[in-house]
Amino acid sequence: QVQLVESGGGLAQAGGSLRLSCAVSLPENIINSRVNDMAWYRQAPEKQRDLVARISSDGSITYAEPVKGRFAISRDNARNTMYLQMNSLKPEDSAVYYCYSEITHGVVPADYWGQGTQVTVSS
Repeated sequence: QVQLVESGGGLAQAGGSLRLSCAVSLPENIINSRVNDMAWYRQAPEKQRDLVARISSDGSITYAEPVKGRFAISRDNARNTMYLQMNSLKPEDSAVYYCYSEITHGVVPADYWGQGTQVTVSS
């Protein structure tokens, strides 16, 4: 089955940096699979899950306003891996960060989510 595995979360001080990774694992028995858009979302306690940044397969990028100029999303298509470099962290960046990917199997697209990784920024 398809798996999205996140890593890199943890505790940082305000002004510090963290780097998140998300690796997409495609099972060998599913042929003609293609990883399309990938994205990072975050969800703070008692709040909705919000988009942080999105990157298409051709490298087009969108950032949420709160993270513009501080976060950088990237991907390695050969490794089906996405990254999020988070700089100048603020306490309000604290949340569970989720990896998302749209993956097409043949001609059928499907949405996949990682299990989430906690990011905590102390003031």
